[in-house]
Amino acid sequence: MQVALVQTALEWENPSNNRALLDKKLSAISPHTDLVVLPEMFTTGFTMHPHHCAETMEGPTIKWMQRWAQHLQAALVGSVAIEENGLYYNRLLFVTPAGNVLNYDKKHRFALAGEDQVYEAGKHRLCIDYKGWKICPFICYDLRFPVFSRNTEDYDISLYVANWPAPRIQAWDVLLRARAVENMCYTLGVNRVGIDGNGLEYPGHSQAIDCFGNYLLSPQPTEGLYTVVLDKEKLVDSRLRFPFLNDRDPFTV
Repeated sequence: MQVALVQTALEWENPSNNRALLDKKLSAISPHTDLVVLPEMFTTGFTMHPHHCAETMEGPTIKWMQRWAQHLQAALVGSVAIEENGLYYNRLLFVTPAGNVLNYDKKHRFALAGEDQVYEAGKHRLCIDYKGWKICPFICYDLRFPVFSRNTEDYDISLYVANWPAPRIQAWDVLLRARAVENMCYTLGVNRVGIDGNGLEYPGHSQAIDCFGNYLLSPQPTEGLYTVVLDKEKLVDSRLRFPFLNDRDPFTV
């Protein structure tokens, strides 16, 4: 599977300008790409004011993602501030080339920034079957909670979209490698760059890691479009040679 990781700056609380910015970046993606990963809240930045800029599931960003997924013949994934029945969600959207929309609402809200006072918590994980791969996507702060991320479905890829700021970027790097090793899976992390409307700096560090904690793409410090290729046969062989997941503790979340 060929994956494009889009590490970008974002304009604060301005969905239309961010879609236009991303139009330029997506136009450079290889025609052989299978999956495109965008950051958390890629239309607004990590805002606690969704009443200004949240969209509905019938809004322009969903349609934008469907158009690009069809044009690229690749799935697009990233999170967006969504309003539904008078409530707000930090919602990850996974849009297939056929236009199907799967979604996951962020389970672990970042209380330090007041996210728990603004957005509703998700209740269920999402595991997606796509092109022969099983993908489990998460959002930012979920990364700190290994029980929620535990590979109980034998997924092949864990995927984290984020707005993870500079003061805690070392934790981002360490935890992504830990999730890859403990779950014997490929792990992708996509973070933004730039400074948001609250003056917080984001240093990127988007990366891709194999099931042994080795970098396929080391943490990247600059804005860019980064491509990685994931090898399913290599993952299957690694799990057969080192069947660590067979000894995991049984539990449900």
